[in-house]
Amino acid sequence: MATIVPKDGFDAEELCEGLRKAMKGFGTDEKAIIEILCSVDNAQRQELKHKFKGTGTDEAQITEILASRSNEEIAAIVESYKEQYNRTLEEDISSENGGHLKRIYISLLQGARPDDDGDEAQAVDDAKVLFEAGEKSWGTDESEFNRIFMTRSPKHLALVAEEYKKLSDYTLRRAVEKEMSGNFEFAMVTLIQTAVDMPGYFAERIHRAVDGMGTADQDLIRVFVTRSEKDLAIVDERYKDMYGKGLAPTIKDEIGGDYKRLLLHILKAE
Repeated sequence: MATIVPKDGFDAEELCEGLRKAMKGFGTDEKAIIEILCSVDNAQRQELKHKFKGTGTDEAQITEILASRSNEEIAAIVESYKEQYNRTLEEDISSENGGHLKRIYISLLQGARPDDDGDEAQAVDDAKVLFEAGEKSWGTDESEFNRIFMTRSPKHLALVAEEYKKLSDYTLRRAVEKEMSGNFEFAMVTLIQTAVDMPGYFAERIHRAVDGMGTADQDLIRVFVTRSEKDLAIVDERYKDMYGKGLAPTIKDEIGGDYKRLLLHILKAE
């Protein structure tokens, strides 16, 4: 007797949406993924695979890339995208996103954030504005968060995060996690993390890529390759501080074969 049978009332679009929600942002909801994939037979599973591959955007990857790159690097990405696909990245992102998240992406694509060391006096004022717009308000004025996050440099935002701790029992990151939700929350948290502790941010990305069921290979490879010419050695040290062992032993424990050897070579650990 079969243990898995075709799902009655099979709705590929509905199940794909469930998979997208389970995989969105940092980490995955493995229980939800298993329940969905084991509720359908193999033929239906292949239909899900075909439909899932051709729909939607990965906001986590887009947010990571745009939040962690300089204005010059983003400009190069925009130019390369247009040359490769004969359309603009701004148009494609605009068609897939809306609201505050879309405005964040467009601002980052246009290089709207300045590149300065920040202003301590202004950081004090900005922290107060964010506190008033978030924790101290009934509801959250997301437009104020958007305005400050998109018109201040990453170094300035790090100063704001320090000042915020003087006003609240929460860090700025924790306050955002409490007050917001969805992709906008994820984008705000990513902007804070990359401003306050870039190596720690990527250490967390790697940990989430190797933790749990399977390995998020695309995320892992992207972080290793893009940070290898920047700060991967520092990310390694930060990873060890945060999780108790370095990247090399983690890779050896979680990954095998040529893939493992490739990552270890990038780390200069083999």
